[in-house]
Amino acid sequence: MIELYYWPTPNGHKITMFLEEAGLPYEIHPVDISAGDQFKPDFLAFSPNNRMPAIIDREPADGGEPITVFESGAILVYLAEKTGKFLPRDIRGRKTVLEWLFWQVGGLGPMAGQNHHFGLYAPEKLPYAISRYVNETNRLYGVLDRRLEGRSFIAGDELSIADMACYPWIVPWKRQQQDLSAFPNVERWFKAIAERDATHRAYARGEPYAARPAVTKDGKKILFGQNAANTAQPGERTADNSR
Repeated sequence: MIELYYWPTPNGHKITMFLEEAGLPYEIHPVDISAGDQFKPDFLAFSPNNRMPAIIDREPADGGEPITVFESGAILVYLAEKTGKFLPRDIRGRKTVLEWLFWQVGGLGPMAGQNHHFGLYAPEKLPYAISRYVNETNRLYGVLDRRLEGRSFIAGDELSIADMACYPWIVPWKRQQQDLSAFPNVERWFKAIAERDATHRAYARGEPYAARPAVTKDGKKILFGQNAANTAQPGERTADNSR
């Protein structure tokens, strides 16, 4: 049993996509990031960056004590290694999947996240910031489009954790002010992932929580503006830019 600490954001969806594809049993513990659940002491104990998703594996492969993992990319690698699925074992295939996984966690996710922030949540609309991140998101879509030319999936002919990492960040393409039809290879790949039964199941698991506002007026005070001086300690709750 995997205990998944989750909220229906792109990074949260990555993990439910894997768990549904792999057929691993799991239990969701909702972490309402707009309400500040990410600062609760029991969550901070194993997710020190104040962000979901995180997991607890109650039955690790070594048979020892439960293992906790935070950060979505690390969780995907851990689960892939645990199950032997969606991460090739040969050195070249593994290298390729990890390249594109880290491309997502270091590029597509952060840049699209800033796109969302300045376009949707910032109290002041800054044209330079909006243009900067819309354009960078567009550039990254172009990188992904070129990569997918002649390939069914990002790493080749087989679905991998690279696809699970990238797909949820393409779902809000309209909010990112992108035209998916301008990237025909991404559009083809996107539709193929969207039609998978496991994708339907993964997103359905988030529906009970998705009906709640992602960011409320009070939630903005929690989500945005944290720095090292006011970082939450166990028992405290401050602001954060969790995603």
